[in-house]
Amino acid sequence: MLADLVRLRQARDAINRDYAKPLDVAALARIALMSPGHFSRSFREAYGETPYSYLMTRRIERAKALLRRGDLSITEVCLAVGCTSLGSFSARFTELVGVSPSAYKARDHQAGASIPPCIAMDLTRPRPIRNEEAKPDPTAVS
Repeated sequence: MLADLVRLRQARDAINRDYAKPLDVAALARIALMSPGHFSRSFREAYGETPYSYLMTRRIERAKALLRRGDLSITEVCLAVGCTSLGSFSARFTELVGVSPSAYKARDHQAGASIPPCIAMDLTRPRPIRNEEAKPDPTAVS
């Protein structure tokens, strides 16, 4: 239904805008005028990932930009993007990016310095492997 998609987009826009603030499914569901369960199912159907996964992807994208700058510690970056647990932040960062935050920060980022930030964000956007994608194809010939 078109009205549901409009409200889901409003919730997604809130995630994009307020990613550093404490956000939970119940608060996002209120924005979309839906129950938390219906909101979670509808969001996943519309955007291909859960609201929490989408939020964490936005946070990790921003964390990568802050780490490329190099002037903040890992803990400062963790807190700046709205995460409250350094361990959870590091685990999620490593899952999505493939390296730890400290290893990512230690990389030489000068080669991409001339790339506009909007393009760099798209090129370096975490593309997590979902459980469905990780399953072997039973029809594939070995």
